[in-house]
Amino acid sequence: MTEQSQSMQDAMSDMCGMAVKASEQFTQLMQQVSSKSTSEDDPSASVMTDFSEAFQEFFNKISDNPSALLEGQVSLMKDQVNLWQQTALRFAGLDSEVVIAPEKSDRRFSDDEWSENIVFDYIKQFYLLQSKAVKGAVGSVDDLSDNTKSKVDFLMRQYVNALSPSNFAATNPEVIRKTLETGGENLITGMEQLSSDLKGSVGGLNVTMSDLSAFKVGRNVATTPGQVIFENDMMQLIQYTPTTDKVFKRPVLVVPPFINKYYILDLREENSYLKWLVDQGHTVFCISWVNPGPKLKDKGFDDYMKEGPLAALDVITQATGESEVNAIGYCLGGTLLAATLAYMKKKNDHRIKSATYLATLIDFKDPGEIGIFINETAITALEKQMDTLGYYDGRMMSFSFNLLRENDLFWSFFVNNYLKGERPAAFDLLYWNTDGTNLPAKMHSFYLRNMYLNNRLIEKDGIELDGVKLDLRQVDTPTYFLSAAQDHIAKWSSTYSGAQLFKGDVKFVLAGSGHIAGVVNPPKANKYGYWLNDDMPTDSDVWFKGAKKQEGSWWTDWQSWVNKTPSKKVKSRQPGEGSVQVIEAAPGSYVSQTIADVIK
Repeated sequence: MTEQSQSMQDAMSDMCGMAVKASEQFTQLMQQVSSKSTSEDDPSASVMTDFSEAFQEFFNKISDNPSALLEGQVSLMKDQVNLWQQTALRFAGLDSEVVIAPEKSDRRFSDDEWSENIVFDYIKQFYLLQSKAVKGAVGSVDDLSDNTKSKVDFLMRQYVNALSPSNFAATNPEVIRKTLETGGENLITGMEQLSSDLKGSVGGLNVTMSDLSAFKVGRNVATTPGQVIFENDMMQLIQYTPTTDKVFKRPVLVVPPFINKYYILDLREENSYLKWLVDQGHTVFCISWVNPGPKLKDKGFDDYMKEGPLAALDVITQATGESEVNAIGYCLGGTLLAATLAYMKKKNDHRIKSATYLATLIDFKDPGEIGIFINETAITALEKQMDTLGYYDGRMMSFSFNLLRENDLFWSFFVNNYLKGERPAAFDLLYWNTDGTNLPAKMHSFYLRNMYLNNRLIEKDGIELDGVKLDLRQVDTPTYFLSAAQDHIAKWSSTYSGAQLFKGDVKFVLAGSGHIAGVVNPPKANKYGYWLNDDMPTDSDVWFKGAKKQEGSWWTDWQSWVNKTPSKKVKSRQPGEGSVQVIEAAPGSYVSQTIADVIK
């Protein structure tokens, strides 16, 4: 036997060994998946039942008028014949044309082999034609209810994107190259990583998106200097160390969402909104919410209000001697801020002198794609689950939100981690996205039913908190309302309708980009821009037609707005002054609590 033959035999032996090991690991993974099977009380099972009913309506409509579907099939057959012809011409070395190309934003087929290799180019185009036909079939049915059409569109999109040839080892040229280069080691490593992610997942597969070892809260994220000066069951209150000799007399209170951790506003020094506020001369206080476990099962939305912003207002007065503040609420923190202001109005409490809402839903009539998961059946099943656990697991919410951008936030990492066997890069934003929080059972049930399902917050006396019936239309606090044009979590047209509810002066601003980048957009970056319109017509589209785009960041516009009336400046205030005591250094212990820590 020649040396070359022996090397080939050894290589084949190694590959066979890898295949056996891969097969064993695959069997173990399937057992793991089976052990996570859903029961009839599982919310995901209830959601799928709801989707099944939507598809039944869809198929009934198609059967009533099959001509549109038939036309689509005929068109698909013509395109497939054309693809065969063009591929044959290319094999023969003759000039050929591209039948269908991916959109420029589609990064799944960015590798050169998808275009240069005839076989992979055919696979790609065949898939794209099939995808186009499926989407066309859904679009051909005109008289579906909006609810049904949204569900069918969503599930068909998940189905089509899941079947992309880029998601399979045998039809992805990058994975094939990697497998040949490593002798199959990438697949073994990938399945080990898949097994690890499955163990840490709840209600779906939570794919690791960032190198978790690269970040530590307080070390290289959430690093703006400050001190925790108060804590209760629901939150710690951070007061940040001033960076200017003089500060504005009126402090700023930031109310972040409690479905995530506050440090999205304090990721790095160069894009930290909190540090920027401090550097502009504001005395900044920020709530850091607790990561609730079973013990906080009975904490409600009113507890978040009383032990959150209302408690913070009392502490700010003790710390600074000031009874007036400017308040900023982000996402769900903004929803809580709106409810708090309505509560305070009834109580004749006027300590909040201006309110800023960042990407905030108040009118939930059209909450965007997340609304497809909201229905009576699913909420009832979720309540049964939460009644047992005492909380809603934040990993379930993370998986649901990731599916709203499945190619970017799920399948790209699926391919990278499990097929290529690579580890994700260190990315602070995705690290934060993975660092989720739970929600108490009582609060989450209230939130889903009263906001998402029944949209009661916009009704007069529709919601009662701590014995007080709320009426947002009586809130006359000057308001700065920021939305983001590409926000898929809080659609800007929906946030616009919420901004119109208030009685006082409202300035509506539309930032470029999405739910996070549109908000966390420092002036130095000079990205995205924002739109302004002094008028507030009823229709959001009319508002946009009359709006003028401004370059730069909305941050500077907000600074001008909040200080439009000359504000007296005072000597900067250090955390721990006044009648409060420092508990610990920022970012504090609450923000460091992981889901695993609190559900033990």
